[in-house]
Amino acid sequence: MSSVVVIGAQWGDEGKGKIVDYLAQKADAVVRYSGGSNAGHTVVVNDVPYKLRLLPSGILYHGKMCVLGNGVVINPGVVLQEIKEMHDKGVDISRIAISDRAHVVLPYHQKLDVLQEEALGDKKIGTTRGGIGPCYMDKVARVGIRVCDLMDPEVFAEKLKANLAAKNEIITKIYGAEPFDYETVLKEYLGYAEELRPYVTDTGVILDELFEKDKKVLFEGAQATFLDIDHGTYPYVTSSNPTAGNACVGSGIGPRFIDHVVGVVKAYTTRVGAGPFVTELLDTDGPGHQIRETGHEYGTVTGRPRRCGWLDAFMLRYSVRLNSLDSIAVTRLDVLDQMKKIKMCVGYKIDGVEIKQIPASLKTLGKVEPVYEEFNGWMCDTTKCRKFEDLPEGAKKYLRRLSEVAGVELGIVSVGPNREQTIVLKELI
Repeated sequence: MSSVVVIGAQWGDEGKGKIVDYLAQKADAVVRYSGGSNAGHTVVVNDVPYKLRLLPSGILYHGKMCVLGNGVVINPGVVLQEIKEMHDKGVDISRIAISDRAHVVLPYHQKLDVLQEEALGDKKIGTTRGGIGPCYMDKVARVGIRVCDLMDPEVFAEKLKANLAAKNEIITKIYGAEPFDYETVLKEYLGYAEELRPYVTDTGVILDELFEKDKKVLFEGAQATFLDIDHGTYPYVTSSNPTAGNACVGSGIGPRFIDHVVGVVKAYTTRVGAGPFVTELLDTDGPGHQIRETGHEYGTVTGRPRRCGWLDAFMLRYSVRLNSLDSIAVTRLDVLDQMKKIKMCVGYKIDGVEIKQIPASLKTLGKVEPVYEEFNGWMCDTTKCRKFEDLPEGAKKYLRRLSEVAGVELGIVSVGPNREQTIVLKELI
């Protein structure tokens, strides 16, 4: 048996899709265990980009089992559209499995997401407005509708009627918006149910059978560590647990099945939406702008520009501890190829005094000053490097220092979007 959990070690958009796609070559199954269609992965194969929102990145390999676990919230329209697009591109969709215990995103979740964000004004969270948060709210409140409910027309009709009555009260009386029509939503979702039915199953049983047969399983996290509802920069976080510990809860397996945890980290830092960002670069024509334009740092799902900054290795150290990272995969090193000077945050100070932890209080975190180390850029192309030894000395120095500050070994270095642009220092699966 060999199982690997791949998680984002920063604020998301680290290039997890590429790393999962690369590791999936040797895996028998790829499992998505959290999040919803607010998480976007872009995978490039033979220079062709594939943009995925719900389907695991392993879908691009023939014959791999691709699982959407119980911890994922499913927007039926989105997943069915993705399945159609993959089918139209000649991708094998026969081994997709969707958990019957996963929760369903409904139109009122999306509407409430929009209305709640607008009501927050300047204090908005910065959600993708896809209904993910409200769906998780219903899950925790125990009024959610699961995929197994959607598969039973009578059960679904009963639960939808009760939920829609309650949600329409909020939508009309609190927000003054138009209510949803019960029959319209019912008809739409019963149609989705029939299309989804061939893929729905108890995915926990499938995974148990795979482990019994000593198969290799790859667990794919969505979003990232600092968007975790418990451990991230709350409240500017997602509504689930993207951290490694949730790989078990969100897929229905026990912790003894996890062999290795790899954290994906960009060679710099980005985040979307509101919230604190210690190393953010606010320039309009300096290194922050250069990183954004060179790295095409715009959201896969929303298209909005990402906030960009220097690599925060101190933050990464927290991620290493929280996720029990065995190694890291550093992506987008090539984006820094033409930077004359590069900085790395190696510590935090408040009022001139170094601190050893990341404050939970956003008020305190707002007072943090980054402690930087500066590196000379290597000013040459790394995209054709295929071994660590091939990298320029400046890049190797930068990566070694990252590993040292974070306290974790290097496993993979990515120098471009394609599969072959991957330097492997440690075999993970």
